Amino acid sequence: MPRFFCDLPLVPGDALALPAAAARHVQVLRLQPGQAVTLFNGLGGEYLAEVTHMGRSDVQVRVLSHAALEHENWRAVHLAIGMPANERMDWLVEKATELGVTRLTPLMTERSVLRLQGERAEKKRGHWQSVAAAACEQCGRNRLPEIDLPQSLAEWLSNFCAAEGSLTRVLSLSAGSQPLRSTVADASAPVLLVSGPEGGLSPSEEALLRQHRFAPVTLGPRVLRAETAALAALAALTL
Repeated sequence: MPRFFCDLPLVPGDALALPAAAARHVQVLRLQPGQAVTLFNGLGGEYLAEVTHMGRSDVQVRVLSHAALEHENWRAVHLAIGMPANERMDWLVEKATELGVTRLTPLMTERSVLRLQGERAEKKRGHWQSVAAAACEQCGRNRLPEIDLPQSLAEWLSNFCAAEGSLTRVLSLSAGSQPLRSTVADASAPVLLVSGPEGGLSPSEEALLRQHRFAPVTLGPRVLRAETAALAALAALTL
């Protein structure tokens, strides 16, 4: 059954017009009045709905029932990522959402290529939120990951406050780094993981993270691309 993110209050029995993005998707699929769809608004569970009207520019549905279904991971993971360049960040947001990331913080580091501020940063976050919503439609998640505004590593750390009980880790190629999985034996503990951009974090950035009690961890002897390392770590933590 087609699934659509609908950023509106959803109440069984209510009739409503779908948001523009969802309406366009319904029209592309050529759904007809009487056909069923699944809606979710990110607040928990999903809703069975029925298409009642197909206009040239609008689609109306009636919400039929709510199902308290969740498909979240057993461990919450907050990923702070040095933004990779170009379309790789879009791909990373999509795949991280599919893997169940709880929160994403895009970071600008010394070696980051992508630099975003002000209106450009707001627009990029809105774009990434749309990418995440589409990924949730595809993979069955009913809760969207929280996506922060892009910010510098120093700025983020100056306001840093890990959730209570979180395990704070940073992917590192430094000697003495411990295998990631061996440092997260507590299956119930949330994890806050920092991963660098192309070229990795600088020595001074890694030292700053260690000062904030981020333990260095490794995924093994091979050097992975920035987006590959972040997703491999996320998979190791959640699958």
